[in-house]
Amino acid sequence: MGERAPHTVPKYVINLFFVIGLLSAIAFRALIIFKYTRPEFLRPTWYCGVIGYTFFFLYRYYIAIKRKKAIDKYGLIPKLKGNQRLSDRDREITIYLLYSIKKSRENINYLFIFVLSIIAILLDIFLSIHASQ
Repeated sequence: MGERAPHTVPKYVINLFFVIGLLSAIAFRALIIFKYTRPEFLRPTWYCGVIGYTFFFLYRYYIAIKRKKAIDKYGLIPKLKGNQRLSDRDREITIYLLYSIKKSRENINYLFIFVLSIIAILLDIFLSIHASQ
């Protein structure tokens, strides 16, 4: 019995970290609003954002390292560049890598962070103008 090939994490884990990432993004952008409306919420919201991002990015780091190790361990890049025949194990690892990328929700998270950042900037401009009047 050989070593077990890398595999993607269960969907509930992906969804959990997706939600953690989104909530952290919301927390950091909410700081803009709380600055003007509820200053007492600044510190707890900041901690929620930092703690959430700590777990989210640690998870993303783990996934990135896992993918890179699989590529290196099985020499996939040289095999593909050299047009070598892939073994069943090589194909299994390649499928894992492609499925891992396809299953990931990081693109949605990044888009969400981008949109929230634009909204936060516009809100800050609006609220700072409104507060100075």
